[in-house]
Amino acid sequence: MKRVGAHVSIAGGVENAPLQAISIGAKAFAMFTKNQRQWRAPKLTTPSIDAFRKNCSEGGYKPEYILPHDSYLINLGSPDPLKLRNAREAFIDEMQRVESLGLCLLNFHPGSHLNVIDEDKCLQLIAESINMALNATKNVTAVIENTAGQGTNLGYRFEQLASLVDQVEDKTRVGVCLDTCHLFASGYDLQTTAAIDTTFKEFDRIVGLGYLRGMHLNDALRPLGSRLDRHASIGKGTIGMEAFSYIMRHPAFEEIPLILETPDSDQWSAEISLLYSLGK
Repeated sequence: MKRVGAHVSIAGGVENAPLQAISIGAKAFAMFTKNQRQWRAPKLTTPSIDAFRKNCSEGGYKPEYILPHDSYLINLGSPDPLKLRNAREAFIDEMQRVESLGLCLLNFHPGSHLNVIDEDKCLQLIAESINMALNATKNVTAVIENTAGQGTNLGYRFEQLASLVDQVEDKTRVGVCLDTCHLFASGYDLQTTAAIDTTFKEFDRIVGLGYLRGMHLNDALRPLGSRLDRHASIGKGTIGMEAFSYIMRHPAFEEIPLILETPDSDQWSAEISLLYSLGK
């Protein structure tokens, strides 16, 4: 089964996220576990954790269908030693929060070199950061999200993702989340069936489809190779519908969270229905 959902709000507490997902007909969902614009947050309370688990169980959301995202402030490849230490502490805290909720995935953007260090050194720092977080937890898989290649962000080429996976010590606890807008913006063509097939075959050859733990389904506002992270609603951007039809029909994308991060949350229910119609 395809598990389509959206990145839902945690307003009023994380326990409300599965309720939001249920309300839009989602079979998966993403969320933050705290305010994503702040470094620190109070520990999750036992009543909140218990309510979250209960609501997930009642909604049919197994841990592997839920794709939490870490704070946007974290740069695991920071060339500044103090900022790197703060980022690593924050990332470990994020992993522990996910673990306390009984979840098994944490999605994150790899990091940025800020034009201070070279790409290989930055990738090494990111991998070291991932290894530290895995050593500090037991059950959570670090899920690296591909980026659009905006600014000095790494993770926009499959070779960079493969380098990170190669440097992670526990291969059973590392994975990848592919964002369709980011793929397109970074130069991977998704506009025809042949191009889409080539892109995913290249991913399989360089990284491996076995590492795919989730996807973000977003159309793109800007053209192929723009290197700009600008999401559009499904069918209202420059990618076109063929990519989403391919994903909804291909067996490689079964039973992983397929998450909308499109700009109009009022349309998520309709977009979920649209995506499921493409798979018929």
